Amino acid sequence: MAPQKKNYVVEHMEDGISPWVLLEYLAISDDVGGSAQFYLTSLMPSLKRSLPPQLADPEVATTTSTDVIELPGVRELAGQGRVCLLDPGATKDLAPQDAQVFDWFVFGGILGDHPPRDRTGELRKYGFEGRRLGPKQMTTDTAIRVVKMVVEDQIPLDRIEYVDFPELRWNKHESTEMPFRYVKDGQTGEPIMPEGMRELIRQDSNRGFDDLV
Repeated sequence: MAPQKKNYVVEHMEDGISPWVLLEYLAISDDVGGSAQFYLTSLMPSLKRSLPPQLADPEVATTTSTDVIELPGVRELAGQGRVCLLDPGATKDLAPQDAQVFDWFVFGGILGDHPPRDRTGELRKYGFEGRRLGPKQMTTDTAIRVVKMVVEDQIPLDRIEYVDFPELRWNKHESTEMPFRYVKDGQTGEPIMPEGMRELIRQDSNRGFDDLV
């Protein structure tokens, strides 16, 4: 285990918060647990007021406190050191030994955009050192889950079991292929997704991903 408390920061880059994104944020809040801190940054005041209690109010959170106030944006971390930008364009993959190098892990926008729009590029200007999570695109909650497994549980990227581009089948004739990489549930073999995500995908299966996110 890493000796220092880890901090996971998602720089929100949307005008609003879609149902898809909200489910991811709720999953991250649950996953981070008491060993670390999850920050949502750059939220407009109107969005903060619309967040559910487990994201907006640390006193209500059951597994972790989620701070959306004290850190206005990732620019506040510039120059502090020990900050890692999770960057698909980085030349070096994240490794367990990075737990000794970084205490802050920054995620830009929605890593699960399809096709990727390189929103992370907007954060490179702050000069953070970058790390990659392998060659395949992940959703934001999956990316944070993977970083936690690597730096807190000390599991190398290539030892994590994944499900790539899973097909979610609704009946004999209908299914949806997700264009992302997910962590595999060790008990069921299914991709780990936020609670309620499958239902949301099924409801919107006839719409494009741009409408969902």
